[in-house]
Amino acid sequence: MTALRIGEVAKQVGVTPRTIRYYEELGLLGSGSEREKGSHRTYAETDVGRLQELIRLRDLLGLTLEELVELAEAEEARAALRGRWEEDPSDEERLRIVEEAIPHVERQFALVRGRQETLEEFAAELEAKLTRLRRRRRELSR
Repeated sequence: MTALRIGEVAKQVGVTPRTIRYYEELGLLGSGSEREKGSHRTYAETDVGRLQELIRLRDLLGLTLEELVELAEAEEARAALRGRWEEDPSDEERLRIVEEAIPHVERQFALVRGRQETLEEFAAELEAKLTRLRRRRRELSR
């Protein structure tokens, strides 16, 4: 496994090293707290993948950093629940895991749905503008 330096990761993902450091401060990305004082930040391919996913979600959904943290925390909680599930628990424990997972998915879904509604509203506004402009064009073309 190759350890990448912060500049290499930044270039590969298309962000600045400052963004990576800030994501570390917010707890979205590990590595920063794990390194020795004065040593270079290094990242594994899994860190690069996580960062790419975070950037994709941020850009795709237009999330604030607070919302991105919330989404990431819910995903981490779900991953922990999946780990418990894979330990082959009893049906009673599986029910508890499912019960715990539902609010996390509901939080994620609410964030995505909120963005979807905003996009639908914007699309409707643009469609109305296009309709008005096309009507004006027809009127002026007579």
